[in-house]
Amino acid sequence: MRLAFICSVLLVLGSTSSLYAAGDDYFPASGQWESKPASEFGMDQALLDDAIAFAQSNEYSGSKDLRIAILKGFEREPFHEILGPTRKRGGPTGLILKNGYIVGQWGEPSRVDMTFSVTKSYLTTVAGLAVDKGLIAKTDDLVSEYVWTGEFDGRHNSQVSWEHLLNQSSDWSGELFGIKDWADRPPAEGDLDDWKYRELRTPGSVMEYNDVRVNLLAYSLLNVFRQPLPQVLKEHIMDPIGASTTWRWYGYDHAWVTIDGKKMQSVTGGGHSGAGIFVNTFDQARFGLLFERDGRWNEQQLISKSWIKAALTPSPAYESYGYMWWLNKGPRKWEQVDDESLFYAAGFGGNFIVIDREHDVVIVTRWLEPSQIGEFVKRVRSAL
Repeated sequence: MRLAFICSVLLVLGSTSSLYAAGDDYFPASGQWESKPASEFGMDQALLDDAIAFAQSNEYSGSKDLRIAILKGFEREPFHEILGPTRKRGGPTGLILKNGYIVGQWGEPSRVDMTFSVTKSYLTTVAGLAVDKGLIAKTDDLVSEYVWTGEFDGRHNSQVSWEHLLNQSSDWSGELFGIKDWADRPPAEGDLDDWKYRELRTPGSVMEYNDVRVNLLAYSLLNVFRQPLPQVLKEHIMDPIGASTTWRWYGYDHAWVTIDGKKMQSVTGGGHSGAGIFVNTFDQARFGLLFERDGRWNEQQLISKSWIKAALTPSPAYESYGYMWWLNKGPRKWEQVDDESLFYAAGFGGNFIVIDREHDVVIVTRWLEPSQIGEFVKRVRSAL
């Protein structure tokens, strides 16, 4: 009997890390976030400190004046200009969560900064809300069945579905708020005439990173919700996860439309002409933790598991991409990290939210030299 009792105690206790993995999920209350020593989860503190030091010493090399960094970074684009708000950035900053608790932090996590294309992952989450609420019946529906203001007219654009916009494979052709699709991130070869008169590809066949088409998704969702998307995100995601009141989601200064007699701004899915989501690192980590927990926050399922599964499914056109979440597989797999279950949001200037469900880890790093993200994640994982 005594031996059986001892065995049962050992089975329950296990290792420290196993105990936490098996326990109730921790969710930080609004305005609070509990920190714990990494050693309490069986992590190697010295290796974790080494990873943090690596992030601090590999700062993004672009200007802290983000107007300068943006104009330099996208100087190949014809007609490129700043069209929305920008803000000078801070220095390297980040948080590392283990089982929901903060085990590492550096820089200024309370500082609000631009987050560039990390905004895209927030945007597709809003699309998920539209599907969950039945405002969009299914993602393979044609967008023209929902938006009739001309953007999806014509033999080519009428073939574009929500799925194509969500995984950036639409090859939509046109102009939105004065910006032409072909002028956004043009190919390395050719010139203006080649870009203007290119051959159109069948929607769904080729993935092409293009902010005009991403902003078209935002505009289309605005028409579906009939209310500004920042309000939708605030009510259904950011408030329930206890985010601060400091985050903002902007559009271009001239991107206003009238719906139901009210003027509303159509927001952007990035910041390479300004705008996008401005957010502090704590709020960014809450959003990451929501996805790490499969859309659940405490006892509330904020975004359906079925949506998250769809968002993290490799697209037919590009294995490394889901619904504006990057997947650690295919052409974009990090050579330093051989784990295809990882997924992440990424933005200009080295903004990342990395989700490691296998280890119950969320990493938010900001202003890290983008080429170093694989090495940084490798170092964090070595501490587990």
